[in-house]
Amino acid sequence: MKKALISAAVAAACSTPFAVLAQAAPAKVEPEYTITGNAGLFSDYRFRGYSQTDYNPAFQGGFDFAHKSGFYVGNWNSNVEQGLYNGASLEMDFYGGYKMSAGPVALDFGALYYYYPGSGAGGTFKIDNTELYVSAGYGPVSVKYSHAISDFFGVNDSKNSWYLEGNGSYEISSGFSIIGHLGYQKLKGNARVIEIGGTSPNDSITDWKIGVTYDLSGFLLGAAYVGTNRDLTGGTAALTNRNISSDTVVLSVSKSF
Repeated sequence: MKKALISAAVAAACSTPFAVLAQAAPAKVEPEYTITGNAGLFSDYRFRGYSQTDYNPAFQGGFDFAHKSGFYVGNWNSNVEQGLYNGASLEMDFYGGYKMSAGPVALDFGALYYYYPGSGAGGTFKIDNTELYVSAGYGPVSVKYSHAISDFFGVNDSKNSWYLEGNGSYEISSGFSIIGHLGYQKLKGNARVIEIGGTSPNDSITDWKIGVTYDLSGFLLGAAYVGTNRDLTGGTAALTNRNISSDTVVLSVSKSF
């Protein structure tokens, strides 16, 4: 009996500290804020379906500052074709917003300013744009609505132009994913597009993208088929009436850090 009591006491003495240590293990502390960056090389820069670089490569990159409360700000940049942006060879986007969750739905509210330093050269009009946006994501799919509160990319009397898009990404095997995008641009006021060889102005553009990505040791390789329902020209391409919104394949390599 005495030996049994001693054995029980020894067992309790040996096991208790381990149990206490296991219970006292500190939880992982969420940082107050995070700073992340991204950079990538693309065979063409397509914005809402049409080329911003006249089918030439683009180097793009930016950074994001996010607070654990959900608020964030960021900047993203890319080279663009000077003739298309009235003397500007650089696009600089500045944005900020708030992210939150409503059950399984991820919500994002924000504002985005498109800035083109040097735009307006030679007496041409200055190009810029300010949009408010809201997006909702559920699992691998999301929808986003963007609304211009300024004249749309400098076009006089074109406020309230808007863009609606749906995006999706699905991993089919380790590292490989399928991506898809469908967007609809509605133009307001004087914002109109006339197709190559056409005479009637159009107030909408539909664009799409479908492709694949592969994560190669942190580098994201991509190939996407991109197109629109319009045959449009602009910038240097307009000198030869060349289409800058035709279907094409865009190749890319990018990395987040």
